[in-house]
Amino acid sequence: MFKNSSVFRRFLISYVIILIIPSIGGFISYRTSISVTQSLSIENSVTQLQKSQEILERRMAEVEGFTRQLAINQELNVLMNESDNVTNVYGIWRAMRNVLTFGQTNDFLQNYYIYLANYNLILTPGSSYRPDHYYEASHYNGMSVDEWTKQVLNKSHRSEIKPLSSFVNKGVQTSVITYMQSLPLDSFYDSTPAVVVVIIDEKIIASLLSGLTERYGGWVHISDADGNTIVLQGSSEPDIKKLSTDPAFDGTKVSQFYKDDLVITTRSSTNGWVYQAGIPRQVLMENANKIKNMSWLITGVALFIGLLVGLVLAYRNSVPINRMIGVMKEQFGKDETVERNEFDFLSGNIANMITKNKLLESELNRQLPLIRDAFLKRLIAGEFESRDEIVSAAMQADINLLRGVGYTGIIQINGYSGMDSVEILNELNATRLLLKQALSEMEGPIPMTDMGSDKIVILFFFREEEAIQADEEKKITETLEKLAQYVFNEYRITIQASFGDLFSSVVEVSHSFEQAKQTLEYAVYMNKKGIMWNHETQVENNTYYYPMDTEQRLISTIRAGELDEAKRIIDSITAQNLNQRDLSIEMKHQLVGEMKGTFLKLLDQKTFMEAPLFESVKRRIIDIGFSEPLETIQGEFHTIMEELCGFITNKKKDTHIQIIKQMYQYTLEMYTDPELTLYRVAEQVERPEKYISQLFKEVTGVNYSDHLVKIRMDQAALLLKNSGDTVDEIAARVGYNSSHSFRRAFKRLMGISPSAYRQSCDE
Repeated sequence: MFKNSSVFRRFLISYVIILIIPSIGGFISYRTSISVTQSLSIENSVTQLQKSQEILERRMAEVEGFTRQLAINQELNVLMNESDNVTNVYGIWRAMRNVLTFGQTNDFLQNYYIYLANYNLILTPGSSYRPDHYYEASHYNGMSVDEWTKQVLNKSHRSEIKPLSSFVNKGVQTSVITYMQSLPLDSFYDSTPAVVVVIIDEKIIASLLSGLTERYGGWVHISDADGNTIVLQGSSEPDIKKLSTDPAFDGTKVSQFYKDDLVITTRSSTNGWVYQAGIPRQVLMENANKIKNMSWLITGVALFIGLLVGLVLAYRNSVPINRMIGVMKEQFGKDETVERNEFDFLSGNIANMITKNKLLESELNRQLPLIRDAFLKRLIAGEFESRDEIVSAAMQADINLLRGVGYTGIIQINGYSGMDSVEILNELNATRLLLKQALSEMEGPIPMTDMGSDKIVILFFFREEEAIQADEEKKITETLEKLAQYVFNEYRITIQASFGDLFSSVVEVSHSFEQAKQTLEYAVYMNKKGIMWNHETQVENNTYYYPMDTEQRLISTIRAGELDEAKRIIDSITAQNLNQRDLSIEMKHQLVGEMKGTFLKLLDQKTFMEAPLFESVKRRIIDIGFSEPLETIQGEFHTIMEELCGFITNKKKDTHIQIIKQMYQYTLEMYTDPELTLYRVAEQVERPEKYISQLFKEVTGVNYSDHLVKIRMDQAALLLKNSGDTVDEIAARVGYNSSHSFRRAFKRLMGISPSAYRQSCDE
């Protein structure tokens, strides 16, 4: 079974070593993980208590802010300053309606009232009471109505907090703390115009600390700066007093073990409250023991499975090497060395293969100039169909196109016209090489290719992002003049150069090349020397310039709604015929007729035939006069293109809105599916995923994922309010596989947990 067993043995030993070393490392480190886990548990507990402290202090700050809002409430200030004999029923109603809006976002403000001394009246979010009537429904145990009136209603308070007290609210026994603030805020006398009293149920505060008591089964105690209890859960007052008076307990430490509990203590820097939490020692060690047992189990199972997998992989990975060895022995005829190690055999023959590969690489580098030359010839001939194809071919030819903007030029060697003997051709070959070498030394690597025996085509690309056309033309002219002077002084060679107009994209290189050819022909015909640019020639031509590819590009551009590009094409056609040609009246009429025909052909397409603007645009095209100046006709075509491209743009917007509506509808139908993704939506609307993602963000201003979460949370809020389903059931109904993920998303969007939201709806 195991042919060439030495290869198999090497693989197997390698896999066994790879498996055993981590196992030994895991065995050594698991003991360390126990103490680390315990430390992490303590740190997590401290962090959790500090977070609960931050939330509680923030809620109490909101309560204080609530009283400050009441202090500047206009209706309430009017009521506080009215005399006793005036009964402002409407003002009281408005004040009740205003205070009803408070407390919607903070569950600490669920139960509060405002006492107006001049009316001897208590205002609550739902009603108004006389003090004795209010006392019947809500009062402190052990405090008479007179004591309550004296200590709470008729006393000046400045952000005063009454410690935890037994309280009866509509027949329900509970414990509360009370926040009291006199109005106005600068009241200093024993009696004040108004008092705001906020009654905070201990259960609401305890819910913020439920993570410590429910998760660890411990206790939580909060006391004010004077030692009065604010909240106590999981323990009793005698035990807490015993803890605080025990000399063995250091209240200044953040965490310490006291008897069988880890006691965590933090102190508020704002109000002096002391927060304490006790966590049983065995709970802290529970995770460490789990890690210990799991480490043993995982290490053993992983080692056993790893040995089996190593056996299989060793065989699988040795098979192709054995097969390679067999093939190489057949090819190289070296099967006779039985004693020789297979790896030695492989290393020797692979070294030979690498050497041959180096020779192959050298041969490819030698062929690279031919690849570059073929690419440049195809580029100037216009044989590429798209810009992406040009860029890919340029990468294969190792040619840097930079920004894809520049000029195409032709250098002609003078004095060899009509000579085609072998000696002349050899001399021209050498001359072209000298010119290329000299130009490369002056400007660095420049794309160049031969054109016939006495011409060289060169491409100058803009190197800077913000290059100016006139400056680039000047640099190129100076370079070519320097080149002409150099080759004349050194080799007595005279050259002549011509350049086409600027190409703004690599797909326009062929057009610039054709202009360079025409310019060179004109320079030879007019016997002009040196460097000549296309715009310097005033060609007297009996025919107009309006090639078929330009016409097709114009039609495609308008159909795509690209107004700026369409205007650029029209301006280029006008410039070519107006500035560089001396057209007769008949040729001008023919050119205008051709351009009008282009727009009429464009209107005959279905997209525009069904448009409301069809007849008006068609009439405008027909009405363009042949005798008008080309600049006026150019402006008419600009106006027509603005209407056509505007129609295309609006049609695209309508299409976009329809796609967004489809996405909205599909999301409302499928939000309960946990597998609903943007890819599924893209399949539904039959558009690419990336396209609809960008479109949704552009139209709505939000990401689709955020929109989906909002839909699910809105539906979840309705279910929490109107159904009796559990939070886990609601999470599944709105498309969440994990209730934890649902709770986190709900709290992030709504600001409170699902349970707290349901509780607020019930109350």
